[in-house]
Amino acid sequence: MSELFLPTSKTSLSPREVLHQTALKAPRQSGVYLWRSQTEEVIYVGKAKNLHNRLSSYFSGTKDIKTRLLISNARSIEYITTDNEYEAFLLENNLIKKYTPRYNINLKDGKSYPVIRITKEKWPRVFKTRTVIQDGSTYFGPFPDVTALDTFIETLYEIYPLRHCKKFREKDSPCMYYHIGRCLAPCSKKIGEHTYNEFIEEISSLLEGKDADSLSAEAGGTPAESDKNGDTFNTENGGDGAHNAEKAPAAKTSASSAEAKLTAMMKEAAAALNFEKAARLRDGIKALSILHTRNIVEGFSGDDRDYISFWREGELISFTVLKIRGGKLLGRDNYRAVSLNEDEEIFPEFISAYYTEKEELPPEILIADQNGLEEIKRYLYEKFGTITNLVTLKSSMEHFKMHEAALSMAQQNAREDIVRRVRERGDFPAMQELQKVLGLEKLPVRIEGFDIAHIGGKFPVASLISFYNGNPDKKNYRYFRLKTTDGLIDDFQSMREAVTRRYSRLVNEKKELPDLLLIDGGIGQVNAVDGVLKALGLEIPIAGLAKRDEEIWRPHTSEPICLPKRSDGLKLLQRVRDETHRFATSRNQELRTKENTVSPFTELPFIGSARDKILMKKFGTLEKLSSAPVSEIAQTLSLRSDKAAQILLEAKHLFEKQSEVKRKQELSLDLPGTTKEKAARSKALYSLALEAADDSSLEVAEGEE
Repeated sequence: MSELFLPTSKTSLSPREVLHQTALKAPRQSGVYLWRSQTEEVIYVGKAKNLHNRLSSYFSGTKDIKTRLLISNARSIEYITTDNEYEAFLLENNLIKKYTPRYNINLKDGKSYPVIRITKEKWPRVFKTRTVIQDGSTYFGPFPDVTALDTFIETLYEIYPLRHCKKFREKDSPCMYYHIGRCLAPCSKKIGEHTYNEFIEEISSLLEGKDADSLSAEAGGTPAESDKNGDTFNTENGGDGAHNAEKAPAAKTSASSAEAKLTAMMKEAAAALNFEKAARLRDGIKALSILHTRNIVEGFSGDDRDYISFWREGELISFTVLKIRGGKLLGRDNYRAVSLNEDEEIFPEFISAYYTEKEELPPEILIADQNGLEEIKRYLYEKFGTITNLVTLKSSMEHFKMHEAALSMAQQNAREDIVRRVRERGDFPAMQELQKVLGLEKLPVRIEGFDIAHIGGKFPVASLISFYNGNPDKKNYRYFRLKTTDGLIDDFQSMREAVTRRYSRLVNEKKELPDLLLIDGGIGQVNAVDGVLKALGLEIPIAGLAKRDEEIWRPHTSEPICLPKRSDGLKLLQRVRDETHRFATSRNQELRTKENTVSPFTELPFIGSARDKILMKKFGTLEKLSSAPVSEIAQTLSLRSDKAAQILLEAKHLFEKQSEVKRKQELSLDLPGTTKEKAARSKALYSLALEAADDSSLEVAEGEE
């Protein structure tokens, strides 16, 4: 017995308050509750042992994104009381099927494996399909390895010249396939029906030979009562299930003879120097071998069972089902769903939606540790009339390591599918959070990040990376070889140059500007960039992420924004910052490697690779060469004195340039934008290095433009 309760209208309250009041008035007994949208659409159905406690929990404490999403889209709650929890489970299942709510599990098969179909015609066709039609055709499969199946079917047509046309029509003259030897033209009566059917029987025996226990389906126009491996079934009424069982021993012989026939044809083609055909046949033998063994997992017993695991990210859930039949792993099925149920309620909802036919239900289903499975066991028994053992993984069970490995495999596949789904969807919750905490006018769909990389002022590089919908957009990555700070240590000026070059070009080319600009640094760097953007007349939102405490700085503010470490918005900014650093550092390393592999002596006149090696061995550096006498250089290189003098003059000039760059670098250490830590790393100013060694020291006051 059940009773329906409807909420009363509370026009003076906000939608959330109306929902909360409805939850507080719910009775403390089992039942089912329905969340409705503003258009009265049922968007979620759930069950509860205690309606009051369950509904009230939606409005207490800090909730994750999936719960906040449900509450924000709902306008009313209805609940139906039941006599017991099992009755609530049945009612929930019926209501989900009736309304198909968007936030309940609605299975989407992520993968349907192909089968081989032999049509029921006078002149049958053999081809690959993913659709089963109830017309008496015979099907073999499914086959998880699609590539092997394609190669196998192509090889079949090499051996058996069957018809290719979808619709059979009698003709006076055969088509091209007959003339190239790929069809014996039954349409033009070039082959007898008996011979053609012999080909079909051989192919059927070959496919049935994959498994000695293959059985055809019996009656009913559906692929029911198939063999325990699910390999062969037909859709013809009145089929004899024992027929194929009697042929099983011969099938193995047929499979072996078919492989021998393929091997003989391959050797014959190779002897005739037809290596292309021989290669195809070789691949066909491998494909046939793959179809024979079909992903056998060593260690599984001959029992049938399913391993089910899931992974979730907010309201997104992906399930993976590993189907073991006859001790063989038939394949992996991924199912995508959207559900707001708690984790302990996920499996009952999924199992009731997944198993819809008695033939699909194995004797045993193995899952991770879960509660509340008695109701689903009872449900499956009452619906299908068979006892299915739902087993939770325990270390004390037999073959624990094997079961643990299978469940781990299923969970890993589900997790990878969730990663793909999140990447496809974009990091919407993180972008929403950033819009709120940073006070942005619109969602930061396009985020660009800058970082500066150099080694002691040498080879300064600015990296620009772009994120779109929370994911890297690598086609819009750029780097800038900085010109105004080459040899200097001035991050402020480096950032000014990079930002000026980037956005002045976008303005001139009238291209789209980003929704948010992220700087790797604190308030000083942020204010420097803000000055550049204002000079260009641009209003691009700016944020700086300081590495020390992961503080977020906005332009001209005295206090940073601090987000929790688990914040989705902070994680997105960290990903952008880390990617800018990686990209800038990689380019700086390329330039350093290039310089380190080029000798400075090669810039001197009359110096090639041979003389470069001599100078490197004799002097080693430009400083030593520039202080050497002309006679020593002339003797070392076996040159005339006038040429040696030119080399010495140019060496002194290059050394002076290097010294000037070093002096500028040392002077730049006292400029705004340089921290004592960077000065210490450059080992140029001893006083600054001593200050940086002090744990209590802070950064030098950063100047503003």
